[in-house]
Amino acid sequence: MRSTKIVLSALLITWAAGLSPAAASSAPAPSAGPSAFTLSSAAFANGGVIPKIHECTSGGGNDPAKKNESPPLAWSGAPAAAKSYAIVMRDLDNANLIHWVIYDIPVSTTSLPQNVEHVYQPPVPAGARQVYYRGSASLFGYQGPCSPSTVNTYEFVVHALNRASLTNLNSNSSTQTAARAITAASVGSARITGES
Repeated sequence: MRSTKIVLSALLITWAAGLSPAAASSAPAPSAGPSAFTLSSAAFANGGVIPKIHECTSGGGNDPAKKNESPPLAWSGAPAAAKSYAIVMRDLDNANLIHWVIYDIPVSTTSLPQNVEHVYQPPVPAGARQVYYRGSASLFGYQGPCSPSTVNTYEFVVHALNRASLTNLNSNSSTQTAARAITAASVGSARITGES
């Protein structure tokens, strides 16, 4: 009798939901959904200390441990609509000063090696382009943390873009112009921060 009541209750709930018993029994189980878009670095944990090798060499002093090498980065779970990637690094404690913009990263790429070459079109990853850093150093690409008297927070954001190439940008584009173009084309992003 008890089992009959349970079955009848289940049928009433099913009918109230507008499903036939057959449809209810054949309905697929809810899926887990897409995995989250995440960014990580083998050099430091999210919120951790950025090693000295990634600090700028133009901030004064002669510390040989500072080499201005970009950190290795890896990402996963990007939106299916992604056609390329871009990375923007900012100093959150210094008016969101942009320290690095690399874009036109092929959609097949899911990581950057340490020390991406400081040129407009680095050989790795092939096809990517970098913006000229207009600061105390005359170089394209990565400009490491340069805050010798304070500890600042630096943010790395990878954007999944809806375009394979940001053709409106070139070797003369500013970091701000590039960041705006990246934001406009972004269909999702992931971030990590580090302190230095």
